[in-house]
Amino acid sequence: MKKIVVAIDGFSSCGKSTMAKELAREAGYIYVDTGAMYRAVSLYCIQNGWMTDSEINAEELEKHIHSIRIEFKPNAEGKADTYLNGQNVENEIRTLEVANGASRVSTLGFVRRELVRQQQLMGVEKGIVMDGRDIGTVVFPQAELKIFLTASPEIRAQRRLDEMAAKGEKVDFEEVLANVKERDERDQTRAESPLRKADDAIVIDNSALSRSEQTEILRTLFAEKTLD
Repeated sequence: MKKIVVAIDGFSSCGKSTMAKELAREAGYIYVDTGAMYRAVSLYCIQNGWMTDSEINAEELEKHIHSIRIEFKPNAEGKADTYLNGQNVENEIRTLEVANGASRVSTLGFVRRELVRQQQLMGVEKGIVMDGRDIGTVVFPQAELKIFLTASPEIRAQRRLDEMAAKGEKVDFEEVLANVKERDERDQTRAESPLRKADDAIVIDNSALSRSEQTEILRTLFAEKTLD
């Protein structure tokens, strides 16, 4: 069975990471959460006081962008945690503040270019599953299997609300829905690598799909692409 590159793109809170992690685990592939990489940059900005609700100190961030090192290391459960310059930041990057900041820093060309460089190095030998916004269009345009995952904004907002509630965070549904729609708009209209479906990507709308149904669809597509 040949090794391939799997690119999973789509809107926020569609379950891209869950899908990618499951496939990587089953296939014995490396999983890379590119969204976590942008969240790590967002956290770095917040920690250094370079980001407010309305502004980003892009000049300072650009000065330090090449000193930001992002890695993924397995934890005790066998899942990959995100490390920022040697520190485990997996929990810190999952807040609404950091998520919103990630969508903002991702509009900066120098940020995207640096993270794309790091991402492409991770996939040189194939056998990798990567999810994000521009994997099939910019990072790995030659990926053998490209998935574009989508779901309605309301479904995605409820999923995010449930996830945050499970962590003890109290947020309003309308606030989360507004954030989802704002991120969609920003992701699709940014000048640098906007979110769009690659011409050869397969669209999966999981609004009404169970997790097992979605998994079976992906298994079938993966098998078709890896058969010699």
